[in-house]
Amino acid sequence: MGYRGKVVERQQARQLRRTGLPLGEIAERVGVSKSSVSVWVRDVSFDAPAARAVRGRRREPNALQRRKQGEIERLLAEGRARIGQLSEREFLVAGVALYAGEGAKRDGAVKFANSDPRMIAFYCAWLRRFFEIDETRLRVRLYLHQELDLAASTAYWSGLTGIPPSQFQKPYRAVPDPSIRHTKHVHGCVSINYSCSPTHRSIMGLVRALLGGNVHSGVAQPAEQRPVKPFVASSSLAPGAELGD
Repeated sequence: MGYRGKVVERQQARQLRRTGLPLGEIAERVGVSKSSVSVWVRDVSFDAPAARAVRGRRREPNALQRRKQGEIERLLAEGRARIGQLSEREFLVAGVALYAGEGAKRDGAVKFANSDPRMIAFYCAWLRRFFEIDETRLRVRLYLHQELDLAASTAYWSGLTGIPPSQFQKPYRAVPDPSIRHTKHVHGCVSINYSCSPTHRSIMGLVRALLGGNVHSGVAQPAEQRPVKPFVASSSLAPGAELGD
């Protein structure tokens, strides 16, 4: 059935558009592409307040969305069971891996930047736990869009990191470009800086040891030669337990 044959679907789409439904939801209900709906209803007028009211109503998730959410929740629970409570060594290695991916590599500059408060909190706890840190030398630089609240963001990151606002450097206020992105991190992105060559060299020594290939005998082993220990989805591991035990 071609475009001209979808008379019933076209009529349904136009009727739904008059109620203020968005194009995507109309396409889902009628069972056609969003581009087809756009062509069919482009001359249909509707009441804007009514449309906002329709959009404001919470829709029940469909079967695909329910399966997706169920899988997310199940795998989150499995992830928590597999990670468990980190030992001292595991905490050290996890922080080294985090710094290897996100930290500065130039000699003498211990820097870690991110917009995720969980990663910033983890990094600060790791840095203070495994290295002797002079708290007065810690610095924070904030990257924040111009229309966002600088004072509120400074207070937020100060509370999260435990670094006083007096140790925050001049922030970088970005000019938003709507053609690039529409969503913004409400508290911006922070860089945690600590100028100490011995500390940076100690961290980089750990990074090189971790990535050197000798930490795990199977790291460089081809996948087809490596024995597989599948994780059983319904199982729950105690903290520190080995897969396959």
